[in-house]
Amino acid sequence: MNAAAAITRPRLRHHEPMARHTSWRVGGPADVYVEPQDLPELQAFLADLPAATPLLWVGLGSNLLVRDGGFRGAVVCLGKGFAGIEPIDERTLRAGAAVPCAKLAQHLGRTGLAGGEFLAGIPGTVGGALAMNAGAHGGETWQRVRAVDTIDRAGRVHRRSPADYRIAYRSVEGPPDEWFIGAEFAFEPADAETVQAAIHALLRRRAATQPLRQANAGSVFRNPPGDHAARLIEAAGLKGLTVGRAQVSTVHANFIVNLGGARAADIEALIDTVQRRVEAAFGVRLEPEVRRVGEAA
Repeated sequence: MNAAAAITRPRLRHHEPMARHTSWRVGGPADVYVEPQDLPELQAFLADLPAATPLLWVGLGSNLLVRDGGFRGAVVCLGKGFAGIEPIDERTLRAGAAVPCAKLAQHLGRTGLAGGEFLAGIPGTVGGALAMNAGAHGGETWQRVRAVDTIDRAGRVHRRSPADYRIAYRSVEGPPDEWFIGAEFAFEPADAETVQAAIHALLRRRAATQPLRQANAGSVFRNPPGDHAARLIEAAGLKGLTVGRAQVSTVHANFIVNLGGARAADIEALIDTVQRRVEAAFGVRLEPEVRRVGEAA
């Protein structure tokens, strides 16, 4: 391998415990874990990866449950080269997929751009928010998207428009085997102090109503049409329900927290129990937001 090629080969870790990379702090080992620091490194990794190897893309590890047996494939976590925010004009900016949504919200507050305050309440990255149309407090990610950049398994980069995707509540369907590496967003110019005040109010509300001091993955279930998952779970008497060291939060019923030492199997069993008991009580089957991957131990 020549020197130039060596620079673009990202360092790999084998048998990497995914508990280190998920916000629930659970999950068995991934066969391969890689953090490409820039586009050439990512392209080199994908070019070398066998076509049959499963791929899992991870940001801050929220909205994700990796089972205790781990993930038989490769996990990609984009590094600092995908964590930039660049202005395009007075209304539009580009954010890399590795930018935390909270950081993007802070940038909007500093620069006086309104319409993205809800991003402060999303505990993941821009890439994850694009993949699931994440939202909070009445706002949704794709309401603000003007274009996205993706990469396919061959390392080719594509520019896509929202018209290339089917967007719905917590659902995004687009070209297969492509992953988001960045996006352009549009907002409205506004008074910076007003935007910052709105973000601070949202953060205070979040701190008062969500179990932020305990390991969690964000909201576990999608809200059913015309109702709220948390209301149904609480009405079924499930707040505080525990399986092993996993518990339905006593602060917010649509959160499951790791009390310390929980296994992924505890969390998954609790998800299934809540789903079953809410359906028995109200005839409503709650659909998980959380993505479950990997093998049981």
